[in-house]
Amino acid sequence: MRTAPTLLAAAPPALAHTSSDSQLLVAVLLSIGAIVVLITKLKLHPFLALTLGSGLLAAVAGAPFDKLLNSFSTGFGATVAGVGLLIGLGAMLGKLLADSGGANIIADTVLSRTGTKALPWAMALIAAVLGLPLFFEVGVVLLIPIVLLVARRGNVPLMRVGIPALAGLSVLHGLVPPHPGPLVAVDALKADLGITLALGLLIAVPTLVIAGPLFARVAERWVGPLEIPAATAPEETAEHDRTPSFGAVLATILLPVVLMLGKALADVVIDDPKAMAQRVFDFIGSPLIALLAATLLGMLTLGRAAGFDKARISETVGKSLGPIAGIVFIVGAGGGFKQTLIDVGVGNAVSEWSSEWHISALLLGWLIAVLIRLATGSATVATITAAGIVSPLAANLSSTHAALLVLAIGAGSLFFSHVNDAGFWLVKEYFGMSVGQTLKSWSVMETVISVVAIALILPLSLVV
Repeated sequence: MRTAPTLLAAAPPALAHTSSDSQLLVAVLLSIGAIVVLITKLKLHPFLALTLGSGLLAAVAGAPFDKLLNSFSTGFGATVAGVGLLIGLGAMLGKLLADSGGANIIADTVLSRTGTKALPWAMALIAAVLGLPLFFEVGVVLLIPIVLLVARRGNVPLMRVGIPALAGLSVLHGLVPPHPGPLVAVDALKADLGITLALGLLIAVPTLVIAGPLFARVAERWVGPLEIPAATAPEETAEHDRTPSFGAVLATILLPVVLMLGKALADVVIDDPKAMAQRVFDFIGSPLIALLAATLLGMLTLGRAAGFDKARISETVGKSLGPIAGIVFIVGAGGGFKQTLIDVGVGNAVSEWSSEWHISALLLGWLIAVLIRLATGSATVATITAAGIVSPLAANLSSTHAALLVLAIGAGSLFFSHVNDAGFWLVKEYFGMSVGQTLKSWSVMETVISVVAIALILPLSLVV
């Protein structure tokens, strides 16, 4: 029986010293404060800010000078190895979906069967389906032309269809793997990916209903009438002579979800690691194999169906990796910061403090993620930092409650996006809103998602 996580056991012994609680608290506050200032005031890239913050954390906590970044390097390598491959495969699948016209096929098919009154619900559904394999920013770029077209064609206020679309993307981004934030939290907390995915979808549906179509009515009144900007068609939504079928696109998108949920179901129903059926499900339901299978399938059902030759498919897949390099480095640096937190003893101290405060691990994870999100503006930085701080608390949790802790942190990471978040400006510019209008709509919507999600997670933890 292991008494500590592998990464902790492999940590440099020089960092395994005892620091006073006050020294650790000062180290954490200074390092997180430094990261916040470097990102928000000095506009330093989050990768560099997290690297410097990790060094400061170790130095203030009393680590020897020549060992300051040893834990950071260990955590960086382990996180990139565990999560970087999945981010890369997700980017490939998303690029194939975009360039083949598959995103438009999903949108056009759903909208053609939807009446005007149901348009907000249809937009939420489209965003949720497309949000499964796509990063938030890519999803926004793909969906905005569709949102503008739907608002113009259906003669409905822009907020009424725009908010459900944004909510669908944001909820999936914060709560459902294989998005980077939830994946990193799953890795840091040693949670079961299949259970996290199943519970994430369970929480995501009512959260999306409340923060999407229902809140859209409120946002519409707060923001007032908006002039619908001219619909622009970015390169990703260009028309194609040939396009994949709706069924093929949907099957490709849902394949990794079905495989990972199948593994989670097999773990519950079969519950025998030696059984051949469970071994098969464990293999095909692992996130790497599930996403690899979907990506390879997408080359046929999306790329070949759109008329791409082998060279074009290879070019599309290759182009998907460039834009995510920054994301991979940020996630890796977050993993390094997390490991430094663990190795200097912050996690154990938080575990002791939480027992004295009698505060739920779920609520603690949510609160820490909220504070870091407000300070840095980055949902990913908030998720990976909060996961590192509360990771020792997950050691004593069941697999179900570890998954709920991942979701609680993900919910906190979405709280009140404002002017230090790149997503805030992306939404503002695409919808042609003022800063005040963006705060009343987008920022409040993000807060509704965060609060509703944790309000569902806490009672769910009492019954599962």
